[in-house]
Amino acid sequence: MSVDSVFRTRSLGVAAVGLPDQYADGKAAKVWQLYIGDTRSRTEEYKSWVVSLLKKHKVQKILDVACGTGVDSIMLVEEGFKMTSVDASDKMLKYALKARWERRKEAAFDQWEIEEANWLTLTEDVQKPGEGFDAVICLGNSFAHLPDFKGDQSDQKLALKNIAGMVKPGGILIIDHRNYDYILETGRAPQGKNIYYKSDLTQDITTSVLWVDNKPHMITLDYTVQVPGNTQTAPELSKFRLSYYPHRIENFKEILMEAFHRKCEHSVYGDFKTYTTGQSQPPLLLHPRGQEKCLRPHPNPSQI
Repeated sequence: MSVDSVFRTRSLGVAAVGLPDQYADGKAAKVWQLYIGDTRSRTEEYKSWVVSLLKKHKVQKILDVACGTGVDSIMLVEEGFKMTSVDASDKMLKYALKARWERRKEAAFDQWEIEEANWLTLTEDVQKPGEGFDAVICLGNSFAHLPDFKGDQSDQKLALKNIAGMVKPGGILIIDHRNYDYILETGRAPQGKNIYYKSDLTQDITTSVLWVDNKPHMITLDYTVQVPGNTQTAPELSKFRLSYYPHRIENFKEILMEAFHRKCEHSVYGDFKTYTTGQSQPPLLLHPRGQEKCLRPHPNPSQI
């Protein structure tokens, strides 16, 4: 598959803030809600891990970067956290804005801040409270949407630098992504359990890997979601395509550490289970997703 054919079959669009937006036509944004599943029945394993980690570090103010439809922000607003949620796609944000409006009589939702912003200008788009947010989250495999058109990951490095700059001393960053090591080694998305999504719809993911100059440039996933009771009258809603710019775990760890000037603690999880490099049957290779946590130390390490 050539670079030209891949780009011709993608529906990028451009968000109002200038980043390529794969959700610009509204199609993927709508079906994504079905793929995520019932937000009120998200697996307790996922919710309890995220919430307990945030409470462990006494987090109150959270910045949700690339919040999409707001699925994670809503969960955290309900848990009592003060949320600021941003995304580059207005088509995705409209779902978050709708949820806030429908629950505006609840004080927590009335105070929920939602803005349009992108990673490359994050420090200009978002007003940082004091020294920063207690926590920044970037979930749902969002970061891999950021294009690497230059081929040197300079945009990724800038984005992570901007994100790190939003984390206050002593705060944490939680960022997750698909298991690209597995996809690049096998040519397919991992099968089996995925505790991030809670959808009872039949799904299929067709995987394509584009290599340029012997380097993995792009991974395209074609999702098939069975839309209940309406697939014949609206078949276009049952499929959507998203493309990602992959990174291997070790390389991603390196640019993440650079973003924090190597002054942070770093942990990797596979499907929310601690992962140790070289361990037998690592969960990172068994399950579809990986999560990374960076803890930014206080200026005085003894205060951690």
